[in-house]
Amino acid sequence: MAAARHPLGLVRLMTWLSPAFPVGGFAYSGGLESAVVEGHVTGVTDLAVWIETLLHAGSLRNDVILLAEGYRACGDPVRLQETVALASALSATAERYHEATGQGDAFLAAASAWPQHVLSVLGPGTPYSVAVGAVAMANGIALGDTLAAFLQAQCGQLVSAAIRLGIIGQSHGVAILAGLEPAILQQARLTVDLGLDDLGSATVTADLLSMRHETQYSRLFQS
Repeated sequence: MAAARHPLGLVRLMTWLSPAFPVGGFAYSGGLESAVVEGHVTGVTDLAVWIETLLHAGSLRNDVILLAEGYRACGDPVRLQETVALASALSATAERYHEATGQGDAFLAAASAWPQHVLSVLGPGTPYSVAVGAVAMANGIALGDTLAAFLQAQCGQLVSAAIRLGIIGQSHGVAILAGLEPAILQQARLTVDLGLDDLGSATVTADLLSMRHETQYSRLFQS
Protein backbone atom coordinates (compact mmCIF):
# COMPACT_ATOMS: atom_id res chain seq x y z
CA MET A 1 0.00 0.00 0.00
CA ALA A 2 1.30 3.45 -0.89
CA ALA A 3 2.09 5.85 1.92
CA ALA A 4 -0.40 8.64 2.49
CA ARG A 5 0.41 12.29 2.02
CA HIS A 6 1.29 14.01 5.30
CA PRO A 7 2.71 17.50 6.00
CA LEU A 8 5.65 15.99 7.89
CA GLY A 9 6.62 14.07 4.77
CA LEU A 10 6.67 17.25 2.70
CA VAL A 11 8.84 18.98 5.30
CA ARG A 12 11.31 16.10 5.23
CA LEU A 13 11.45 16.10 1.44
CA MET A 14 12.17 19.83 1.45
CA THR A 15 14.97 19.25 3.93
CA TRP A 16 16.51 16.23 2.21
CA LEU A 17 16.36 17.71 -1.30
CA SER A 18 17.36 21.24 -0.36
CA PRO A 19 20.67 22.54 -1.79
CA ALA A 20 21.72 22.91 1.86
CA PHE A 21 21.47 19.15 2.51
CA PRO A 22 25.06 17.83 2.45
CA VAL A 23 25.10 15.56 -0.59
CA GLY A 24 27.56 17.66 -2.63
CA GLY A 25 25.23 18.16 -5.59
CA PHE A 26 26.79 21.57 -6.30
CA ALA A 27 29.93 19.81 -7.55
CA TYR A 28 28.22 18.04 -10.46
CA SER A 29 26.68 19.13 -13.75
CA GLY A 30 25.65 15.76 -15.19
CA GLY A 31 27.55 16.45 -18.41
CA LEU A 32 26.04 19.92 -18.83
CA GLU A 33 29.44 21.56 -18.61
CA SER A 34 30.61 19.69 -21.73
CA ALA A 35 27.35 20.54 -23.46
CA VAL A 36 28.08 24.21 -22.83
CA VAL A 37 31.75 24.00 -23.81
CA GLU A 38 30.91 22.23 -27.09
CA GLY A 39 28.07 24.61 -27.95
CA HIS A 40 25.09 22.30 -27.55
CA VAL A 41 23.60 24.49 -24.82
CA THR A 42 24.15 28.22 -25.23
CA GLY A 43 21.26 29.93 -23.48
CA VAL A 44 17.78 29.82 -21.99
CA THR A 45 15.96 27.97 -24.78
CA ASP A 46 18.66 25.34 -25.23
CA LEU A 47 18.86 24.70 -21.51
CA ALA A 48 15.10 24.27 -21.10
CA VAL A 49 15.01 21.79 -23.99
CA TRP A 50 18.06 19.94 -22.64
CA ILE A 51 16.53 19.44 -19.20
CA GLU A 52 13.08 18.52 -20.51
CA THR A 53 14.65 15.92 -22.81
CA LEU A 54 16.46 14.35 -19.84
CA LEU A 55 13.14 14.31 -17.99
CA HIS A 56 11.23 12.48 -20.70
CA ALA A 57 13.87 10.35 -22.40
CA GLY A 58 17.15 10.41 -20.49
CA SER A 59 18.93 10.05 -17.19
CA LEU A 60 16.32 11.86 -15.08
CA ARG A 61 13.61 9.50 -16.29
CA ASN A 62 15.71 6.45 -15.46
CA ASP A 63 16.66 7.91 -12.09
CA VAL A 64 13.07 8.23 -10.96
CA ILE A 65 12.17 4.75 -12.22
CA LEU A 66 15.02 3.44 -10.05
CA LEU A 67 13.88 5.68 -7.19
CA ALA A 68 10.42 4.11 -7.40
CA GLU A 69 11.93 0.61 -7.38
CA GLY A 70 14.04 1.49 -4.34
CA TYR A 71 10.89 2.78 -2.68
CA ARG A 72 8.96 -0.44 -3.35
CA ALA A 73 11.91 -2.64 -2.33
CA CYS A 74 12.44 -0.87 0.99
CA GLY A 75 11.14 -3.78 3.07
CA ASP A 76 12.90 -6.49 1.04
CA PRO A 77 16.72 -6.41 1.58
CA VAL A 78 17.47 -8.80 -1.29
CA ARG A 79 15.34 -6.88 -3.78
CA LEU A 80 16.80 -3.62 -2.53
CA GLN A 81 20.38 -4.81 -3.02
CA GLU A 82 19.48 -6.01 -6.52
CA THR A 83 18.13 -2.54 -7.27
CA VAL A 84 21.36 -0.97 -6.02
CA ALA A 85 23.40 -3.27 -8.26
CA LEU A 86 21.22 -2.57 -11.29
CA ALA A 87 21.29 1.20 -10.79
CA SER A 88 25.08 1.11 -10.46
CA ALA A 89 25.47 -1.04 -13.57
CA LEU A 90 23.27 1.30 -15.62
CA SER A 91 25.55 4.29 -15.05
CA ALA A 92 26.47 5.30 -18.58
CA THR A 93 29.89 6.74 -17.71
CA ALA A 94 32.45 6.67 -14.91
CA GLU A 95 31.59 10.24 -13.96
CA ARG A 96 27.89 9.40 -13.87
CA TYR A 97 28.64 6.46 -11.55
CA HIS A 98 30.70 8.56 -9.15
CA GLU A 99 28.08 11.33 -9.21
CA ALA A 100 25.27 8.91 -8.33
CA THR A 101 27.09 6.90 -5.67
CA GLY A 102 28.91 9.85 -4.13
CA GLN A 103 25.66 11.69 -3.57
CA GLY A 104 23.92 8.49 -2.48
CA ASP A 105 26.50 7.75 0.21
CA ALA A 106 26.40 11.34 1.44
CA PHE A 107 22.59 11.28 1.52
CA LEU A 108 22.49 8.10 3.60
CA ALA A 109 25.03 9.50 6.05
CA ALA A 110 23.04 12.69 6.54
CA ALA A 111 19.71 10.82 6.67
CA SER A 112 20.92 9.00 9.78
CA ALA A 113 19.44 11.97 11.68
CA TRP A 114 16.11 10.22 10.93
CA PRO A 115 16.99 6.67 12.09
CA GLN A 116 15.39 3.88 10.06
CA HIS A 117 16.29 0.20 9.66
CA VAL A 118 16.82 0.59 5.90
CA LEU A 119 19.92 2.66 6.59
CA SER A 120 21.65 -0.47 7.89
CA VAL A 121 20.71 -2.36 4.73
CA LEU A 122 22.10 0.19 2.28
CA GLY A 123 25.88 0.31 2.27
CA PRO A 124 28.56 2.29 0.43
CA GLY A 125 28.04 2.65 -3.30
CA THR A 126 24.27 3.14 -3.21
CA PRO A 127 23.11 5.35 -6.10
CA TYR A 128 21.41 8.56 -5.01
CA SER A 129 17.99 7.86 -6.52
CA VAL A 130 17.70 4.43 -4.89
CA ALA A 131 18.79 5.86 -1.53
CA VAL A 132 16.18 8.62 -1.68
CA GLY A 133 13.42 6.19 -2.64
CA ALA A 134 14.16 3.68 0.10
CA VAL A 135 14.54 6.31 2.82
CA ALA A 136 11.34 8.06 1.73
CA MET A 137 9.38 4.83 1.98
CA ALA A 138 10.92 4.03 5.38
CA ASN A 139 9.71 7.42 6.60
CA GLY A 140 6.19 6.91 5.26
CA ILE A 141 6.37 9.58 2.55
CA ALA A 142 4.11 9.25 -0.49
CA LEU A 143 5.83 8.01 -3.65
CA GLY A 144 4.26 10.65 -5.89
CA ASP A 145 5.48 13.46 -3.66
CA THR A 146 8.96 11.93 -3.54
CA LEU A 147 9.18 11.62 -7.31
CA ALA A 148 8.05 15.20 -7.93
CA ALA A 149 10.36 16.64 -5.26
CA PHE A 150 13.35 14.64 -6.51
CA LEU A 151 12.83 15.73 -10.12
CA GLN A 152 12.39 19.37 -9.14
CA ALA A 153 15.59 19.24 -7.10
CA GLN A 154 17.55 17.65 -9.95
CA CYS A 155 16.27 20.23 -12.43
CA GLY A 156 17.18 22.95 -9.96
CA GLN A 157 20.69 21.55 -9.69
CA LEU A 158 21.12 21.68 -13.47
CA VAL A 159 19.83 25.25 -13.58
CA SER A 160 22.24 26.21 -10.80
CA ALA A 161 25.11 24.67 -12.77
CA ALA A 162 24.09 26.65 -15.86
CA ILE A 163 24.09 29.89 -13.85
CA ARG A 164 27.60 29.17 -12.58
CA LEU A 165 28.70 28.33 -16.12
CA GLY A 166 27.55 31.81 -17.12
CA ILE A 167 25.06 30.95 -19.86
CA ILE A 168 21.97 32.20 -17.99
CA GLY A 169 21.21 34.56 -15.13
CA GLN A 170 19.23 33.90 -11.98
CA SER A 171 15.99 35.39 -13.32
CA HIS A 172 16.23 33.16 -16.37
CA GLY A 173 16.89 30.19 -14.11
CA VAL A 174 13.73 30.85 -12.12
CA ALA A 175 11.73 31.21 -15.35
CA ILE A 176 13.06 27.87 -16.63
CA LEU A 177 12.08 26.10 -13.41
CA ALA A 178 8.61 27.63 -13.57
CA GLY A 179 8.23 26.49 -17.15
CA LEU A 180 9.38 22.96 -16.31
CA GLU A 181 6.71 22.41 -13.66
CA PRO A 182 4.21 20.69 -16.00
CA ALA A 183 6.90 18.34 -17.33
CA ILE A 184 8.10 17.53 -13.80
CA LEU A 185 4.60 16.75 -12.57
CA GLN A 186 3.77 14.74 -15.68
CA GLN A 187 6.88 12.60 -15.34
CA ALA A 188 6.22 12.06 -11.64
CA ARG A 189 2.66 10.92 -12.38
CA LEU A 190 3.79 8.57 -15.15
CA THR A 191 6.59 7.05 -13.08
CA VAL A 192 4.25 5.88 -10.32
CA ASP A 193 3.04 3.21 -12.78
CA LEU A 194 6.43 2.38 -14.35
CA GLY A 195 8.76 -0.48 -13.46
CA LEU A 196 12.20 -1.77 -14.34
CA ASP A 197 11.03 -3.00 -17.74
CA ASP A 198 10.43 0.65 -18.65
CA LEU A 199 14.06 1.69 -18.18
CA GLY A 200 15.69 3.12 -21.27
CA SER A 201 17.36 6.22 -22.65
CA ALA A 202 17.42 8.06 -25.95
CA THR A 203 19.90 10.80 -25.00
CA VAL A 204 23.09 9.43 -26.54
CA THR A 205 24.58 12.89 -27.00
CA ALA A 206 24.34 13.60 -23.28
CA ASP A 207 26.08 10.32 -22.48
CA LEU A 208 28.87 10.99 -24.99
CA LEU A 209 29.39 14.48 -23.58
CA SER A 210 29.64 13.01 -20.08
CA MET A 211 32.39 10.71 -21.34
CA ARG A 212 34.28 13.57 -22.96
CA HIS A 213 34.01 15.64 -19.79
CA GLU A 214 36.44 13.24 -18.10
CA THR A 215 39.28 14.54 -20.29
CA GLN A 216 38.10 18.11 -20.76
CA TYR A 217 41.01 20.54 -20.47
CA SER A 218 39.46 22.86 -17.88
CA ARG A 219 36.61 21.84 -15.61
CA LEU A 220 34.48 23.61 -13.04
CA PHE A 221 32.44 20.50 -12.18
CA GLN A 222 33.23 16.86 -11.43
CA SER A 223 30.79 15.65 -14.06
